[in-house]
Amino acid sequence: MRKLFAALVVSTALAGAAQAATVYPLDRATILAGSPFDFKVEFSSVVKPEDVKITVNGQDYKAVLGKDVQFVAEEKVKDKVAGSAVILRGLTIANAGDYKVEVSAGSETKSVTWNVYNTGTTPKAKNIIFMLGDGLSVAHRTAARLMSKGMTEGKANGRLNMDDLDRMAFIGTSAADSITTDSANTMSAYMTGHKGAINSLGVYADRTADTLDDPRVETIGEALRRQTKKSIGIVATSEIEDATPAAVVSHTRRRDDKAEIVGMMLDVKPDVILGGGSAYFLPQATNGSKRKDDKDYIKMFQDAGYKLATDKNELAAATNADKILGLFHTGNMDVALDREILKKGTVGKFPNQPGLVEMTKTAIDQLSKNPEGFFLMVEAANIDKMTHPLDNERAVVDTIEFDQAVGVAKDFVARNPDTLLVVTGDHTHGITIVGMIDDDAEGTEMREKVGVRGFPNYVDANKDGYPDSVDVTKRLAMFVSNYPDHYETFRPKLDGPFSPAVQNDKKEYVANEAYKDVPGAVFVQGNLPKDASSGAHTVDDVVLQATGPASENFKGYMEQSDVYKVLADAFALGVKQTN
Repeated sequence: MRKLFAALVVSTALAGAAQAATVYPLDRATILAGSPFDFKVEFSSVVKPEDVKITVNGQDYKAVLGKDVQFVAEEKVKDKVAGSAVILRGLTIANAGDYKVEVSAGSETKSVTWNVYNTGTTPKAKNIIFMLGDGLSVAHRTAARLMSKGMTEGKANGRLNMDDLDRMAFIGTSAADSITTDSANTMSAYMTGHKGAINSLGVYADRTADTLDDPRVETIGEALRRQTKKSIGIVATSEIEDATPAAVVSHTRRRDDKAEIVGMMLDVKPDVILGGGSAYFLPQATNGSKRKDDKDYIKMFQDAGYKLATDKNELAAATNADKILGLFHTGNMDVALDREILKKGTVGKFPNQPGLVEMTKTAIDQLSKNPEGFFLMVEAANIDKMTHPLDNERAVVDTIEFDQAVGVAKDFVARNPDTLLVVTGDHTHGITIVGMIDDDAEGTEMREKVGVRGFPNYVDANKDGYPDSVDVTKRLAMFVSNYPDHYETFRPKLDGPFSPAVQNDKKEYVANEAYKDVPGAVFVQGNLPKDASSGAHTVDDVVLQATGPASENFKGYMEQSDVYKVLADAFALGVKQTN
């Protein structure tokens, strides 16, 4: 009875309490002085415009922000009126400091505080190379070192290129609406300085149905065009419109708006664009197109001065052009294991794809021609795309490839010490190494051969940095902590990328029977909901390492939005550097 009475008291108190409006940017947002952003207030009821009161640091908002808001009497969500709203597009705040924004209308109130910061007046770095392993976790790095360098008597026989970057920080990856996260909002936080909701790029996700009208924040690509004469490069092994590369230029709360993202990329016009995803450039009548209109973005990019490259040879021939558009696959590019060793996946259809190392080198060579400097983003996308389906060998070989691309960047930094190099991940996976799988160990079941003592016996006879084979008798025992129903085979998937679960008639994902009869395979009951077809991202911090000017500002624990502040300060983006 006491519990019931207490619940009634709380319920009554809440019913009488003032409702909270929603304000974008959110509380504790960090905003670069002079950087354009959209301001929006969403009320949960219909209010009158004369009842809306907005103050900034105690003053009427117009005295501080200098513009009138647009009032929306009835904003709809799924054809139902959700309440009123006010919005102000393209707002800038010139002076650094804390800004307390207080909003009220009727019973609805909200107070947020923004931190507006400025940068130094002089750039610390001429160039920034920002390299991201999608889903890169500590175990990926450890496995890459063991697989590519080997170990003797407990000591690694070599080091990764990323091992020796001299500054380090732990980075929090959570989204504005969830502790778990995805590649869109994480990279967007790096590239804008604002934490966003899952699936969002360069916006605060609002309640309207339109995915392209949400309150925008400036991306680093736009800031560079607004404030500098620097060149911009985007390199990825994914579709070039995918979440990570898209975050450099894009504004949408739905990362799958890939056809629209191509248009946003053309708006910013990065000087070098290399990756997959040509399907979203082609008009709908073209075989393989994923567009729903007749726009030919390949022609539009060519008309804008881009040289098109579709394979290694064309990429090599394009380096005399001012701008390069390299599209080497209709979708995501093939992983290094399939491309370089097994010749599986879609390598037969796209046989002459460049690797991440070649693309990184080409981009640096091209961008460094600009005496004003450059910003280059490089993504190893398939570390994530292979860890999702528990295909750990493919993920690790792509980590080795990523590290070799880091080596290309380090060589450039050695010759150009005015370059800031940043290497990090966007989120983690629950992958770990529990020891070895030793085919020669005693036991009739494969599980009895897991975790045994000793060292793996990968061989790199041709000294290319990759193991000659991943299917050795003493190999790394790598497992992922979250998964659908599947058959664990304890072996590398040599026939092609792993597909652990398939959908049944009930639209549930069940273990893929194709692996049931692999010798030693065991059924593993999933620990994810049955609508999950693969492993999920995890919430662990990622590791960021850096070297070069301004790298000393990476230390301790940082939010991804804090990383943007370091990048902005390294380039002095608070200062106009164009005539």
